[in-house]
Amino acid sequence: MFRKCVAGELELLTYGYSSGFCIDPIEKKPLFHFLPGIPVLSFGTVGCNLGCKFCQNWDLSRQTIKNADLVHAPPNRIARAAQIMGCVGVAFTYNDPVIFHELAIDTARECRALGLKTVAVTAGYVSPEPREEFYAWMDAANVDLKGFTEEFYKKYTDSSLQPVLETLEYIKKKTRTWLEITTLLIPGVNDSDQELRAMTEWIVKTLGRDVPLHLTAFYPAYKMKDHPYMPPERVIHARKIALESGLRYVYTGNIEDPHGQNTYCHACGKELITRNGFDITGWNLKDAGNCNFCGAVCPGVLGSRHGMWGSKRLQIQLRPDKDFLPFAVE
Repeated sequence: MFRKCVAGELELLTYGYSSGFCIDPIEKKPLFHFLPGIPVLSFGTVGCNLGCKFCQNWDLSRQTIKNADLVHAPPNRIARAAQIMGCVGVAFTYNDPVIFHELAIDTARECRALGLKTVAVTAGYVSPEPREEFYAWMDAANVDLKGFTEEFYKKYTDSSLQPVLETLEYIKKKTRTWLEITTLLIPGVNDSDQELRAMTEWIVKTLGRDVPLHLTAFYPAYKMKDHPYMPPERVIHARKIALESGLRYVYTGNIEDPHGQNTYCHACGKELITRNGFDITGWNLKDAGNCNFCGAVCPGVLGSRHGMWGSKRLQIQLRPDKDFLPFAVE
């Protein structure tokens, strides 16, 4: 239970608290077309509104408030810490921000007042009214499209596909929020050619071919620890299907695949952004994201330069007597 009724009003029990902070590369969210190379302050709380059997953050998503190790973190101090540490803004991640809706929105308000951005990493499983309020404050979002059948969502996530599809369409057509999508591919579960083709064709038809899609490889976790790892060649094959469906920007994750990490011009095919993991090693964009070779526009929130944060991670502690206390994470 993460809310209680107080004087007829629902009160968020995790408001002003966090399970931890870390400065990450924006690419880790993953966002590849939103201010590349810039650091973002990531935080979450505990709990989730889904029950994914393959959850990779199950230690937080399935945690209770009673047993959680939470630190006091009011919205203004979170935004201020991001500003002091030179971050582009704050990412709501680790657990789904719809669980801490009020805290996320109030933090976004504080960020906007300081000229900072806010990013949501979410499963997109949310009702229309809070969806509208939430995305009015989000500058970018990566939505997990976990599969493409109702059967999969019911069996493996204890939720439903249709609200996620509605969220994706709402973000793309009704907001200014930059959208990218991630699908974790689980061998023999959601990775059939038929399902991949149906999913990617739906994205092209409904959202457009310029929405970046990240296809990441499953590794055993939570209630699926006995399930096999996703073979890298299968992820690369899935990327090929997505490109054949008409998507222009398809990336692979959790595997060694340099070609699947780079951004290519949709018009001339030249390499626009070269990546080595989360490090940017090549940049061929100018102005507001135009190809250096042919001038075609690469969609996203881009520019003529990129950040230099690279793959570094830096944990931050917020303490009552100080704004923050940074220490490195190997």
